[in-house]
Amino acid sequence: GKYRIGELAQRVGVTERTIRYYEELGLLESVKRLEGGQRVYTDDDVRRLRYIGKLKVLGLSLQEMLELEQLYRRHRTNAKVLPRLVELLDAHLAATAERIGELGALRDEIRSYREHLAQRLLAEDAGK
Repeated sequence: GKYRIGELAQRVGVTERTIRYYEELGLLESVKRLEGGQRVYTDDDVRRLRYIGKLKVLGLSLQEMLELEQLYRRHRTNAKVLPRLVELLDAHLAATAERIGELGALRDEIRSYREHLAQRLLAEDAGK
């Protein structure tokens, strides 16, 4: 199919502004057929935007995606892209594990402070 930017935005669930931003960054490099100055998008763009969305959910930054995109353009194959993507995902796994650890510690701290306050309230009630 061929889509105008509004249709593409709706189909993928992002704003037109986001699509334009990705184009400026060079994340969306498709041959834009200009029909009366209209940019036209294809199913490739739909797939590309969904892929970007997926990588974003996994925690990759736009800069990291751009790095992958440039690798792909340089070599025109995923042979160099995929190992780099695995490295990036490993780094994000490690960062996520660290955040989970920090959140666990925070949860324990909140819990123990809450207990402390509950004890104080009981003591105050008993003192009345």
